[in-house]
Amino acid sequence: MAASVWSGYLTFGLISMPVKLFSGARGSRISFHQLHREDNVRVKQQLICPAEDKVLDRSEIVKGYEYRKGEYVVVEPDELKKIEPKTAKAMEILEFVKADEVDPVYFESSYYLQPDEGGEKPYALLVRALKDSNYMGIAKLTMHNREYTVFLRPHETGLMLHTMYYEEEVRKIDAPNLDANIKPAEVKVAHQLIEALAGKFEPEKFHDTYEENVKKLIQAHLEGREVEAVAKPAKPEKVVDLMSALKESLAQMKGQKKSGARVAEVQKESAIHVAPKKPAIRERRGKKRVA
Repeated sequence: MAASVWSGYLTFGLISMPVKLFSGARGSRISFHQLHREDNVRVKQQLICPAEDKVLDRSEIVKGYEYRKGEYVVVEPDELKKIEPKTAKAMEILEFVKADEVDPVYFESSYYLQPDEGGEKPYALLVRALKDSNYMGIAKLTMHNREYTVFLRPHETGLMLHTMYYEEEVRKIDAPNLDANIKPAEVKVAHQLIEALAGKFEPEKFHDTYEENVKKLIQAHLEGREVEAVAKPAKPEKVVDLMSALKESLAQMKGQKKSGARVAEVQKESAIHVAPKKPAIRERRGKKRVA
């Protein structure tokens, strides 16, 4: 198992249990280095003090908060350590809320929360109680020099922990007009269209096609091959008659592949094609024929 990112105690009421936190998901992206175009040498980034025109070592860098233009309060690492709240080693559940009351927009990052040695029974009890009641716990946790408010919810692996965006961090926008004059017949056909596209959620069938294309492009460069451009979709026409568009969409769905196959087909359409490697042209050798 991967190394834990935090360990401490989870408490609710007078019950306490040792727990460990593991990263739940991590993006996987191909990263590129920056090179000098002339010679393909990797460039370096340096920390420079413009006042002294001097390249600085990491040990010479301190953290500063700009309270006025060009003026800073310098804060040392040990000062930050000194003011860590008690949640640095103990995570207390502050309240329980109904799971369906929490908008997923407040979920930030996901982690697996697992029991440490000696905490298995109270951990299992909490998981069972949350499942039976459809509640989620809300707790406080300090990690990576920041205090988080977190959600704890039951999962097939035990407990999932999600860090929470604070209210002021969630951006608000004006809602569109949802009271448009929608006819019952349009809603009925829309339901039928949804059912036609309905499928079981299987995350393994979804892929980052662009990431796969980048890998193919790199391999093509290594093999001296060319890639064909992906066909760009045409601009959709503006819908004038909503009911006609719904019925036409539903008619197209009938007899087509099921949703899982449709996902694979769409992803295949976005994949690049690598042209076959051209055979090397051999120079013909032999005596020159004299006429």
